[in-house]
Amino acid sequence: MSGSELFAALVFLAVATSAALPGIVFRPGDWYRSLRKPSWCPPGWLFGPVWLVLYLSIAASVWNVWREGNAQGPLALTVFGVQLVFDALWSTIFFGLRRPGAACLEIVCLWLSIAATIIAFQSISEMAAILFAPYLLWVSFVAALNLRIWQINRVARRG
Repeated sequence: MSGSELFAALVFLAVATSAALPGIVFRPGDWYRSLRKPSWCPPGWLFGPVWLVLYLSIAASVWNVWREGNAQGPLALTVFGVQLVFDALWSTIFFGLRRPGAACLEIVCLWLSIAATIIAFQSISEMAAILFAPYLLWVSFVAALNLRIWQINRVARRG
């Protein structure tokens, strides 16, 4: 790997992990701990390591697209940028605003933008699409968890 490729890889790592900033600012805290959660909710300590691995995979994926440098690259990277915004927004809505219902709607947009990114990356680099796929799977799980948390806490507040 050349110096410029290493520099680009580090830049893409910084860009990919920038979506985690709202999650650092808006920590789960007491509010999240007070929510009722389904029995299949993973322990809180698991989320950090999972996201770390995912962000590394995402950065490697984007780096692969950049390295290919073909004509479809700018569009694919724009689609990636849009999904990055949706990624950052989810933590802001769920934890910052404490709006699980609104976060359910937002995570659908995130999921669709991740799927669009995979499709855009697929046309450039098979490896990039494969590296992005675990992110889609995890967000699918988080979407189901988000929905269930919203449902059981909405009902609990009425009862």
